[in-house]
Parts: sequence; structure tokens; C-alpha cells
Amino acid sequence: MVDFLADNNLCGQAILRIVSRGNAIIAELLRLSEFVPSVYRLRDKAEQHRFGDIICDFSYFKGPEYYEGKLESKPDLQDLDEEFRENHIEILTRFYLAFESVHKYILDLNRFLEDLNEGVYIQQTLETVLLNEDGKQLLCEALYLYGVMLLVIDHKIEGEVRERMLVSYYRYSAARSSSDSNLDDICKLLRSTGYSSQTGAKRPPNYPESYFQRVPISTVFISMVVGRLRSDDIYNQVSAYPLPEHRSTALATQAGMLYVILYFEPSILHTQQAKMREIVDKYFPDNWVISIYMGITVNLIEAWEPYKAAKTALNYTLEQSNIKEQAGRYGASVERLRLQEQQFLKEGFLREEYVLDHIPKLLNCLRDCNVTIRWLMLHTAESVYDPNNKRLRQIKDQVLSDSKYNPKALFQLLLDSAQFEYVLKEMFRQMLSEKQVKWESFKKEGSERMTELAEVFSGVKPLTRVEKNENLQAWFREISKQISSLNYEDSTAAGRKTVQLIQALEEVQEFHQLESNLQICQFLGDTRKFLHQMIRTINIKEEVLITMR
Repeated sequence: MVDFLADNNLCGQAILRIVSRGNAIIAELLRLSEFVPSVYRLRDKAEQHRFGDIICDFSYFKGPEYYEGKLESKPDLQDLDEEFRENHIEILTRFYLAFESVHKYILDLNRFLEDLNEGVYIQQTLETVLLNEDGKQLLCEALYLYGVMLLVIDHKIEGEVRERMLVSYYRYSAARSSSDSNLDDICKLLRSTGYSSQTGAKRPPNYPESYFQRVPISTVFISMVVGRLRSDDIYNQVSAYPLPEHRSTALATQAGMLYVILYFEPSILHTQQAKMREIVDKYFPDNWVISIYMGITVNLIEAWEPYKAAKTALNYTLEQSNIKEQAGRYGASVERLRLQEQQFLKEGFLREEYVLDHIPKLLNCLRDCNVTIRWLMLHTAESVYDPNNKRLRQIKDQVLSDSKYNPKALFQLLLDSAQFEYVLKEMFRQMLSEKQVKWESFKKEGSERMTELAEVFSGVKPLTRVEKNENLQAWFREISKQISSLNYEDSTAAGRKTVQLIQALEEVQEFHQLESNLQICQFLGDTRKFLHQMIRTINIKEEVLITMR
């Protein structure tokens, strides 16, 4: 089968473009959210009095003539309106283009799904794409990114502010006279949901699922994506975190995606207890605070409160004994890991030989550090616990108490881990770049040692008390040839053969009573050392660097 992401695979390229755009849109939304003109919030009475007549929400569309007539009757307001337009049209246009791109994104995704369904992409169906490793990642990401866009917009740009900005853009731009403008659809998609990100604000009913359903998406597609996320490790992360206790961290990215996508199929959250129990057992057995996108965190206790099945399933994770066990385990790990890392970071400790001999140990330490830091940072963060919610306060206090949370110690562990990871990565990069040169050098040294020994047993080269032995001479020459014939490109065969050569050198020393001659022993020992170094060197794999990333 053709590579799904090959340039000539139209299906793969189409969904790849959609997902790439999705990430770019979210980046733009996050950037713009820092530059919302404060005047659109109309926070104080002075602003309301001054700009109240020129900044309108969607009620403007019910009677635009009334609002415009009001402006025309007051020259002062007209001047203010004109000045306001000049000052804000640029940023309003940028916001509008970002909002429009969200709407266009979901239309393009729906069109792609229709094309896939209608057989536009030859030999590709929704099922076959979801069976492909890259395909299932991209399809899951495509839906997830749309959900993230909607959440980012609602969390970062309040509904009323959005409405006011869209109305201003409509009034100040040429969009109102353009027949192909899809402003109406954008307004329908992004009208206020009633949600407020202020602490203690009440959550609107059926939020965010009603918001997510404003543009219909194929239910079959949603269902199949949820199924994939439930059953598969779509990013193959479990191999990077092989320990069972690290499983929820390995699947954390997928867990965040599933959290967002479940709002497209809220019936699972509400009523499908078995599915929710399966999801919680797989993704949230030891965590209830998750990151859904670059610094956007969610506390599932609060987020899933309105959903019966989800809430019930999560209660097993939130049992007091489980919270105590998790918090205690991670809290106790901080000091142990800090001491371990400080030992590794001592000057001269991480030598090349040590690193190559202890790759699993070093990687396990790194994994433990990352998992511990992640869990503690997420579950002790102030921002994810609503101070007005008694249950959340109690859980937070329990976590802080049972983990004996010490922010300084955690921060120190974070710094040490960053340094440790950096040092290891740099060492591996260096070793990878020199890998072949070193291997060839060790091979040459080993081969030359064997040639010299062969000459010693030929009786030509004088060496104290060594009798001529043609059999050993021939044998050492053969070993020299064998070492020279090792092929760097075929690392598996070379590794196997090197092990056999080491065994042969140990046996020859034993069976021919060569221990009595220290110089010969030295030659044999050196050669074995070079062969061991060759094995170590050929085992330097890029996979270790990939795992560290």
C-alpha cells in the first residue's frame, strides 16, 4: 500500500493539510486572545456610557436601522464611531479572519469526510484510513483540534465580547455588502454560549455539548474516532513508557483528545456506564487533572459533574484511599529521584562507558522524574481547583497533605531533570555522530592485536618464552580476518559474531594454558575489550534519543 502521507496520496495530503491548518488556527486564536480590545468588555460605567451606543451585541441584527438611526441623529456619536472604526478595524479584521477560519475548518473537514464516503479518494474509506497508523492519528486530531478551537475561543474570548466584535466588524467592513460572505454562519457558530471563565461562574446547561453541535458532524465518524481512541494506543507511546504505573502518562495526550471528543458524543458521558468505566480505567485510574492543549488544564471532577455515567466512573479514582496512595507515592518519589539525579550529574559520573552500560537504568530514572513532576504539577495547581467548591478544596488539601508537597523540592527536581535530560541527549547525539568512526577504530585495533599474536606464535617475532605454534598462528590469523570482515551496516549479524569472537578468545586462553604468559593475556584482554566496545558502540541507537523526546 502507498504511504498514506506520500505526496501522491491525495487523501493523506488532504487530511494532513486540514490538521496543519487546525494547529495554526489555534496558535492564532491563542495569540489574539492576548489582544482583545478591553473596551469591548464594557466593564465600567464610564465605558458603557461612552461606547454603549456604538458597541452592540447580536441584538443589533434584530433592528440595525434603529441603531444606525440613533447614530445618525447624533453627530458626536458619528465622530466617535468613525474614530473607533479607524482605531480598531485592523484588529477586528484579524479576529474576524480567525473566527472565519474556524468555520471554514469544520466545513472543510466535513467536505473531506463526504468525499471519503463518496469514494472520491480511490481505495480509501473511513475504515481503511482509521486502520492506517498515520490516518487514524490525523483523523482523531482533526476532530480534536476543532473541539479545542471552540473551547479556546470560549475560554479566552468571552461570548459577549465575541458578539460585540463581530457586530463591529460587520458594521465597519465591507462584509455586509458582500453576497458570498458567510458572516451569518460564523455568528451562529460563535454566538455567546453563556459560559464565563471567571472563578465561581455557573456553568450553562448542556455546555459544551450544545456548543459543539452547532455545526453537525457525521455521527459515524465521531463514533469511530471515539472507538479508536478507546481501544488503540494511536501514538505508540506505551513503548516509550513500558512500566505499568506510567501507563496513564503514556496515554496522556490521547486522554486529552478523548476528553474533548467525548463532548461531540455526550450520550457516552451521560448514560453509557460501561464505556465510561472502561475509559476511566484506561486513562484516568490515577489522575483527574489533565492537560488538553498546551497549558489548558481541566479538572475532571468539575468538568464531568453534570454527566451521570462519567461522574460515577470517576468516583473509583477519587476514592480517598486511591488519592492517598497516588499522592503519597509521587510525593515520596521527589526526594529519592532528586538524590539519584544529583548523583548522575556529578562531574565525571556520566562517562560514555557508564551510559552505554546503563541505558535502561538512566531512561527509567528520566521517565520516573517526568511522570512524578507531571502528576504533582497538575494535581497541586491552584488554577484547577475552584475555591468555592468544597469537595475540590478537600481533594486539593488531601493531595497537598499526603504528598507532603514541597514546591521548592519539586522545582529543584524539574531543574535537575532538565539538566540530566539535556546532558544525556547531548552525549547520545555525540556518540551517534561518532558511532561508525569509533566502531571502525575498535575493529582495526582488535584485528591488529590478533595479527600481532599470530606473528608471535610464528616464531618470527620474539616474545619471551613463547614457543612456535602453527595451529595457534593460523587460528589467530583467522580471528583477525573474522574481525576485519565484520560489517557495520549489518549491525545484528556483526553483534552476534562479535559475541562469538569474545567467547572464542576466552576459550583459547583457557584451553591452551596461555594464562601463564602475561603479555599474551594482555593482548587477548585488550582484544576482548575492543570487541566489547564494538558491541556497545553498535548498540547506540537513535531510538534512545527518540524515546527521550
